[in-house]
Amino acid sequence: MGKKSLSSSSQSWWWRGWRYLHPQHNLRSPQLLTLFIISFVALTWLLSGLESLSVEHQLENVKKNIRSWSIVEEEDDPLNVERRRAVKEAMIHAWTCYEMYAWGRDELQPQTRDGVDSFGGLGATLVDSLDTLYIMGLDEQFQRAREWVAKSLNFNKNYEASVFETTIRVIGGLLSAYDLSDDKVFLEKARDIADRLLPAWNTPSGIPYNIINLRYGDARNPRWTGGKSILADAGSEQLEFIALSQRTNDPKYQQKVEYVIEELHKTFPADGLLPIYIDPHTGITSYSKISFGAMGDSFYEYLLKAWIQGNKTESVTHYREMWETSMKGLKSLIRKTTPSSYAYICEKTGSSLSDKMDELACFAPGMLALGSTGYGPDEAEKFLSLAEELAWTCYNFYQTTPTKLAGENYYFPAGQILQDMTVGTSWSILRPETVESLFYLWRLTGNKTYQEWGWNIFQAFEKNSRVDTGYSGLKDVSSGEKDNMMQSFFLAETLKYLYLLFSPPSFISLDEWVFNTEAHPLRIATRHANGETYSTIGQDRLQERFHGRKGRSGSN
Repeated sequence: MGKKSLSSSSQSWWWRGWRYLHPQHNLRSPQLLTLFIISFVALTWLLSGLESLSVEHQLENVKKNIRSWSIVEEEDDPLNVERRRAVKEAMIHAWTCYEMYAWGRDELQPQTRDGVDSFGGLGATLVDSLDTLYIMGLDEQFQRAREWVAKSLNFNKNYEASVFETTIRVIGGLLSAYDLSDDKVFLEKARDIADRLLPAWNTPSGIPYNIINLRYGDARNPRWTGGKSILADAGSEQLEFIALSQRTNDPKYQQKVEYVIEELHKTFPADGLLPIYIDPHTGITSYSKISFGAMGDSFYEYLLKAWIQGNKTESVTHYREMWETSMKGLKSLIRKTTPSSYAYICEKTGSSLSDKMDELACFAPGMLALGSTGYGPDEAEKFLSLAEELAWTCYNFYQTTPTKLAGENYYFPAGQILQDMTVGTSWSILRPETVESLFYLWRLTGNKTYQEWGWNIFQAFEKNSRVDTGYSGLKDVSSGEKDNMMQSFFLAETLKYLYLLFSPPSFISLDEWVFNTEAHPLRIATRHANGETYSTIGQDRLQERFHGRKGRSGSN
């Protein structure tokens, strides 16, 4: 049917109303002119108010999840509520000091009360903290951080960035903030920085270089690796780049990182253990140590988590298969001390084992617990038992020092009855790995012992690392002498995992979220065989509730 025409009475009504707005009429009638001006000002004020209301409505959408979380507290264990609030207060203290002394800088130096750009001035602590602020319900702080990201975060820098660190901290932090808040400014920024990193994958083998200039796109590897790529650095971008392809419907990011896994799979060894150096020209590993600590760790973590991220479908089965192969290799590296029976993961070079374990490798108990659910009952029980044994060792990394904080690595001397575990490198830089594993073990077993261990570690941080101007690492876990750095991962990981350790399992459920190696939760999305169609897990519940490891050296 055609549109109905206006009747003559309707036309005369519109004309009578419109002619009073004509300037000639108003000039002949000063009273009407005054009325018109007042009406115009009132209308302008009303529209401005509506625009302001629209902005406030957007902020309300961000706050919905935050306020709904307080309802959960009324139903939770009072002890968990008390401990969660204590962790939240620690986050407020850390964040407030960062805002006061290092706003927009990469990291806070508490002793000198200033900031330092450890990662080229990308606001690492701010971006790393976005999801922690959101999860803890610190909405005012989150909004200030969001405004900085929108207006001040600039990636066009003549700076040689670590591809790995930039991916896990910046892309991971931005994507997590997007998944939580549905604010597209975070997705746009994530895509910007990812595009600047992509040339690092332009190598003959597809194995990426580890360093790239953010402005010019020139990529290379560090001199100290002999020109080789580092395993953890080259093989731990899958979660972030796959998620970015899913969110943007642009496959180029996923294609780059999955090609790396395809190349490594071609020569994957029977024990699934890869040396930490890979030649980016040939794609072949070089003679070097095998480690679940620095420079190796997150490669194995991401094999498991890419399978979980894809919702464990057939299209991601190869990730699980590679991970299970690697876990057979991990078991071959397990040794126990006498008389304490501390289980630990050796490092290996060639056929020689070294009785040394990094604190970084303390992510492994959580990984094993998380991956145990994919086995049959008997195997699952064995892997969970191993996870618990390793967690006990990692907890004692903390408990056996005067400060109750862990050193960077430990040695396990054979035949020394009085001391079968000793601190190697004695600094402690607010690392999260042990707390991370306690979080997974508590979630998957319900054993409150892991909450108690986590609380003891938190109290040690409060006693030894907290200062008036933030949190500091320790130069020595025996003397307690403080350093001058509040690592960004303390806010991104350590405090987040502690907070979730005392939160209900349904909050940021492991059925709906997978954490990257910087503890940034990303939505699980089902991967289909054609690799093109995705459906998110728990998205409706997310909207209802929310919107209606690192391959690091000691310097890190």
